[in-house]
Amino acid sequence: MTIAEHFESGYIYHIYSHANGKDLLFVEDSNYQYFLDRLLKYITPIAEIYAYCLMPNHFHLLIRFKDLADDKVEDEHQHLMRPFSNFLNSYAKAYNRRYNRKGALFLDFLRRKRVEDEKYLLKLLHYIHNNPVHHGFASQAEKWKYSSYNSYTNVEKPSSIQRREMLKYFDSKEDFLGYHKSNVEYDFMNLE
Repeated sequence: MTIAEHFESGYIYHIYSHANGKDLLFVEDSNYQYFLDRLLKYITPIAEIYAYCLMPNHFHLLIRFKDLADDKVEDEHQHLMRPFSNFLNSYAKAYNRRYNRKGALFLDFLRRKRVEDEKYLLKLLHYIHNNPVHHGFASQAEKWKYSSYNSYTNVEKPSSIQRREMLKYFDSKEDFLGYHKSNVEYDFMNLE
């Protein structure tokens, strides 16, 4: 597992984190929505979001960093990491206030893995959308409302998810649906 992989603009990453210990990240519907609102506020200025899944104690994101507009950035990784730090800190502070808790909500580090090829990219899309099924929270991906899956199945509805880029890999909506219902073999050491 690569934890300290540096962020670089123009690349796609699988980003994920877990609650500290046995804590939950999301207790009620409003938590999920607030997290997504914070995600849009802090992350969409620097990245396109291709997929997400929010689980009670962890989350997964599939994003592509936009090309840097300012070529004078001295430390690209820190420049791209700062919005994630602000994003997670703003959520944790609000969560701690809401539930009268103290201390770290997330693990000390943001896990990330750069996507190097199309095969891995598609496996990640499948894995992220089927995470609730894998963990027993839903019987089918479409039954979990805290992921980007249903955004892909209802492309007529506006979305902040950059669906077009991922849908290029599928011949039709039926092809997308069929792929997500298929059994894809995961090498979990390479996905996380």
